[in-house]
Amino acid sequence: MAAPAISRPRSSKTDSYVDNKRKEDIRHANIVAARAVADAVRTSLGPKGMDKMISAANGEVIITNDGATILNKMEVLQPAAKMLVELSKAQDAAAGDGTTTVVVIAGALLKQCLSLLSSGIHPTVISDSLHKASIKAIDVLTAMAVPVELSDGESLIKSASTSLNSKVVSQYSTLLAPLAVDAVLSVVDPAKPDLVDLRDVRIVKKLGGTVDDTEMVKGLVFDKKVSHAAGGPTRVENAKIAVIQFQISPPKTDIEQSIVVSDYTQMDRILKEERNYILGMIKKIKASGCNVLLIQKSILRDAVTDLSLHYLAKAKILVLKDVERDEIEFITKTLNCLPIANIEHFRDEKLGYANLVEEVPLGDGKIVKITGIKNMGRTSTVLVRGSNQLVIDEAERSLHDALCVVRCLVNKRFLIAGGGAPEIELSRQLGAWAKVLHGMEGYCVKSFAEALEVIPYTLAENAGLNPIAIVTELRNRHAQGEINAGINVRKGQITNILEENVVQPLLVSTSAITLATECVRMILKIDDIVTVR
Repeated sequence: MAAPAISRPRSSKTDSYVDNKRKEDIRHANIVAARAVADAVRTSLGPKGMDKMISAANGEVIITNDGATILNKMEVLQPAAKMLVELSKAQDAAAGDGTTTVVVIAGALLKQCLSLLSSGIHPTVISDSLHKASIKAIDVLTAMAVPVELSDGESLIKSASTSLNSKVVSQYSTLLAPLAVDAVLSVVDPAKPDLVDLRDVRIVKKLGGTVDDTEMVKGLVFDKKVSHAAGGPTRVENAKIAVIQFQISPPKTDIEQSIVVSDYTQMDRILKEERNYILGMIKKIKASGCNVLLIQKSILRDAVTDLSLHYLAKAKILVLKDVERDEIEFITKTLNCLPIANIEHFRDEKLGYANLVEEVPLGDGKIVKITGIKNMGRTSTVLVRGSNQLVIDEAERSLHDALCVVRCLVNKRFLIAGGGAPEIELSRQLGAWAKVLHGMEGYCVKSFAEALEVIPYTLAENAGLNPIAIVTELRNRHAQGEINAGINVRKGQITNILEENVVQPLLVSTSAITLATECVRMILKIDDIVTVR
């Protein structure tokens, strides 16, 4: 039984009654909700992690292992839990890989915060010590890192395959990892050596075959057929390519109206005019020596009519219609040409040149390949194949992660061990540092250090090993000075992870820790939720 509240006379004006219960409840509710989200993705961490099957309301099914994708598709309503979804998006943007790791770390930190709060430590104190600890953690990680050169292809491939190993397509990592490395290195601009724009790597998905048939194409690939309407060519050598943004069809009036033609001769005249108009356009195109046309999709009227296709076929011009608007920039960059917006601007210098444009049968359809492009821009195209749509989508996501990992290495050329090694090392060094600090800070940093053990613990748990024994042994090894000792999931024991080629970019680990602590500090600082109608 709780003792009845004793009413005592007010001593002074300043001493007023403050209700702290609600604030604690709100904070507690926020932390519990955010931890629930973290626990949802925890099982999909690491090479032996499970996959999630996401079934959307419209009947769409996604099978994925990528933390950002899982959280993106989850309908999270609680505002604090939404912050964790944003957190994994932020990690996806900053590093591209480690989206599950960052959420799991945040969940573990929140768990520690709960126990600290219940001990009566003020949230601001916890928040400040978290900040100090995260800065210290970055220093420790940087001290552990091994520098890497871009010319050292092997290290890059190792880190890309580490990223792929935790995905559904892990058995193809020997093929996809070198492919990702080549794709990124081919778009690095020597003028700006540490910037990579992943929009320069285009991923084209085509159903059929297996993931083994995935290839990188030096040139362009269109997942479309050449328009065969009038028996035009399907293969052109020494191609001169024009990307046009206007329509080769008779002009329409600007306003909705109908013209009533009563007389047959007038009708004939209209048709003749149309024919002459189209022929005039095609003669101009032919005069510039162009023999391949890529026509942008048009919303106003048909980009080409049967009549214009017939004339284009007669002029031996290969036509690819319905090119998407957002692909135009990529295409012109690759072909090193300019888009042509008006027939009057059709000039030789705006064309792109390639050795071969041909239609290739592939799977159940056909694709158009443009190869041997002259002065090709710094872009690359990856053609992803797979036996069903789910596999292809997952292969694309995994490939994106691998590309991001290589991009991280181009930005910040340091590698760090994987397999839970950096986290345990951080935990050990922060634990030692906490003893030097005095007051509440040391207490908070100590629990921050304990929270980081969640990564190796989860890795071991997901691999079906005994997590407590593994983590204890791992601590022991690190205390003896083996900085790179980590969990080898394949052998089920602890080995030097660098020798096993399990490596990741430094940027992935550092951004995971900074973003996770930032997110946790934000959740800690919230003491009330005000709903505005």
